[in-house]
Amino acid sequence: MRLEPLSVDGPLLSPIVAGAWRMADWRWSPQERLRWIEQCAELGVTSFDHADIYGGYAVEALFGEALALAPGLRERLQLVGKCGIKLVDPARPAHRVKHYDTSAAHIVASAEASLRALRTDRLELLLIHRPDPLLDADEVALAFERLRRDGKVRHFGVSNFTPAQFELLASRTPLVTNQIELHPLQRAPLHDGTLDQLQRLRLRPMVWSPLAGGALLAGTHDAARRVQAVLHEIASAHGVAPATVAFAWLLRLPSRPLPVAGSRRIEALREAVAALALRLDAQAWAALWQAGSGHELP
Repeated sequence: MRLEPLSVDGPLLSPIVAGAWRMADWRWSPQERLRWIEQCAELGVTSFDHADIYGGYAVEALFGEALALAPGLRERLQLVGKCGIKLVDPARPAHRVKHYDTSAAHIVASAEASLRALRTDRLELLLIHRPDPLLDADEVALAFERLRRDGKVRHFGVSNFTPAQFELLASRTPLVTNQIELHPLQRAPLHDGTLDQLQRLRLRPMVWSPLAGGALLAGTHDAARRVQAVLHEIASAHGVAPATVAFAWLLRLPSRPLPVAGSRRIEALREAVAALALRLDAQAWAALWQAGSGHELP
């Protein structure tokens, strides 16, 4: 699997990205974590999605501990980080209420803390995790420029931003992606201008929760059951797993998303990678849109 650019001047990432956000829940030894990283890389999934808050502010250190067992492996990997959310958590006793912090001081300090935890000298990509009502675009741009100048972060983007919020920050500093939630049960980015904007700018989205947190495969509400029925029908016709069809639904979009597959099971990552060889036709794609929405395309 070849690495692909997020934008004309953006980072090269694997077309399927491994999400590490649940790693603390796996309760694995450092050796088991390293084996998971190695198995992902063997599949061609060499890009890993992180955030400072994942696992109660613990996942980056768990990943870094594993990576330290095989120092040469880092040069084959691409690391994505996120910052800007401050959670109420035992690891952060000074946080009295959940809030956002996109001050230059916090962005720089968070990125540097991520580098120490991950035991690396740079991030290929850093995202602002959520839109902050107090975000000062000029201040964020200054922080980005400092991290870029110091070689600590090579590229920057955002996550969960509306088109207007993206446009504001992009007017001050180059952005290479917007990481969003998108699947047949969450279709808003298809129609609110998010994907139109990224396609116009020739920037590729990243997609978190591409399986709706498992609801596309095992959800029990009506919409999930409708989607499951169509996924199984298409999967049977192509001889693939239903999860592969769900990833192919995303990959069919002309904005060319990079899905983040967050599973400890290597077989689940293998099913995601298989979607790269499956191109859905327009009718199959629309059938899944219709199953998720409960009505025909307008």
